[in-house]
Amino acid sequence: MKVSPEVVIAAAVVWLPRHRERPDLPDGAEAGYDEVAVAEGHSGPELAVLAGEAALASSGWSGADLDLVAHAWSYHQGHDFWSPAHFVADRLGAPAALPLGVQQMCNGGAAALQTAVAHLVADPAVERALVTTGDRFCGPGFSRWTGDYGAVYGDSGTAVLLSRGRPEDARLRLLSIVTVAAPELERMNRGDDPFTPAPRWYRPAVDARATKKAFLRTSAPGLFGATEREKIRRAVTGALADACVAPDDPRLTRAVLPRLHRGALDGVYRPLLAELTTAEPVDPGHVTGHLGAGDLGANLAAVAEGATAGRGELALVLSAGAGFSWSAAVVEVV
Repeated sequence: MKVSPEVVIAAAVVWLPRHRERPDLPDGAEAGYDEVAVAEGHSGPELAVLAGEAALASSGWSGADLDLVAHAWSYHQGHDFWSPAHFVADRLGAPAALPLGVQQMCNGGAAALQTAVAHLVADPAVERALVTTGDRFCGPGFSRWTGDYGAVYGDSGTAVLLSRGRPEDARLRLLSIVTVAAPELERMNRGDDPFTPAPRWYRPAVDARATKKAFLRTSAPGLFGATEREKIRRAVTGALADACVAPDDPRLTRAVLPRLHRGALDGVYRPLLAELTTAEPVDPGHVTGHLGAGDLGANLAAVAEGATAGRGELALVLSAGAGFSWSAAVVEVV
């Protein structure tokens, strides 16, 4: 998706709780995480509100300026049958904004961003949008350390403010975002269990390891790895092409990795990116954990806060989520 007319990022914020947990099991340390962020009181939507408040304050906007609020998440939002997107919009003082909930597992932040951009470029009435995420991965329903393969989960809220036709707002310019999917892999998080009438029917806590084992017992050997590489390649090459950025452009200094397990980063992402671009891979997740739907927003915040080459520097920002889908965005420091 080539972003045209121009859409800029006025603020990108990740709100991380102060408390940290460090690995006390060998597989936690081997996963590549020094520590993960742990919320002791706030729910996922409340974390999103904290990030949204910080983003609005840094940009000088108010909630009343927003035309759209897109909120994404990957785990329980604190209530069973409600709209967390409306909660976020209300708490941020955005009564005129359209709240949208986006449930795309851990790639939800990218899906929400892409949805917001589509509204900005297609609807003249939408000039400013907020994309938030908020996830808290806590017991008794989720074990952040052992509930899944491929990631240890951290808690966060993220917020990205977008505007169209207002270059004076810009911290970053969003040049492109591309998402590709492999719906044939959805069973990795469903397994062989029959459909249920209520959550956690078979197990007291989410157990993505069990469903992935069930998938691997019957899938073709190497199916996931081969599919993952192909989709990441398509997302990266597509995003660079849509942004009109050459893979070896000297302005392209960083490729910010999803906040995943070291095995996935070292075994898949780093080698593949070395083939596709000269950008230096950056792993900000080792001190936060995988932030669920928040990886993309947090990585945009890392770019906004950590630009080293100044105006004109480019970054490739990556995320992924179960289902599966993979996203790549190209941004320019303004």
